Amino acid sequence: MRPPGNDALTDFDRIEFTAHGRSAPVYRLGTGPAVVVMSEMPGITPRVADFARAVAALGCTAVVPHLFGRDGHDPRASRVPAAGFAASAVRAMVPACISSEFTVLATGRSSPIVTWLRALAAKEHERCGGPGVGAIGMCFTGGFALAMAADDRLIAPVLSQPSLPFAVTPSRIRSIDVDTDDLRTVESRCARGDLRVLGLRFQGDRMSPSGRFAWLKERLGDAFTAVELPDAAANPDAPGPPHSVLTEGLIDRPGEPTREALDQVLAFFRERLLPG
Repeated sequence: MRPPGNDALTDFDRIEFTAHGRSAPVYRLGTGPAVVVMSEMPGITPRVADFARAVAALGCTAVVPHLFGRDGHDPRASRVPAAGFAASAVRAMVPACISSEFTVLATGRSSPIVTWLRALAAKEHERCGGPGVGAIGMCFTGGFALAMAADDRLIAPVLSQPSLPFAVTPSRIRSIDVDTDDLRTVESRCARGDLRVLGLRFQGDRMSPSGRFAWLKERLGDAFTAVELPDAAANPDAPGPPHSVLTEGLIDRPGEPTREALDQVLAFFRERLLPG
């Protein structure tokens, strides 16, 4: 794991993207087909930025929108890393949970911010070219990648530990934050063979429960590939229980299950977006 410290993101180009009445910073790195990288709580941490750098190194354009939190801030740089991470997560999550942009409990509903994210993906596809766009959501944003796939331009969605709606009842465990009509569109694309979906989680993760992946398998069939890692594979230095497969929980060494999961995600983007 990289040493603690804030990330100035100076290797990224920063723009302001406006659509549907929302304007926010977007960070870009690389060339080639676009991959929208949606951060987990508490925001675009250095480890989320490192994942985006891996996407850019693949030969794609990493497109990282600001959704919440402090861009580049490392909560682990505090004197008590776990406490610093928790405090940063709370500071980012509370406003997000009460914001009209995010739907945290309702089933059968996409978060309104997905409309803005689809517009961003469409603009980046026009700018970057290629066969389509990839997207990855993590934790709070995990289901956004699936909701974005109601647009045919989104051809490589990855759901890493999708956590909405919060799994407080059985009905919310067997669901994800996607509109019913959008889910039908995604199901149709999967049935036609036009779309494949990749999901990742740790087996004991209660925030992203096993029932959610089982339900996605029922709805999407063989088009959904679930990567479920043992909790023991998570980085022991990560704050809290095993949760963030590709960032805080990553052990970036060959042969480690989390590194193999990262390689599988990158291979998925390569196959879908960089054919030949």
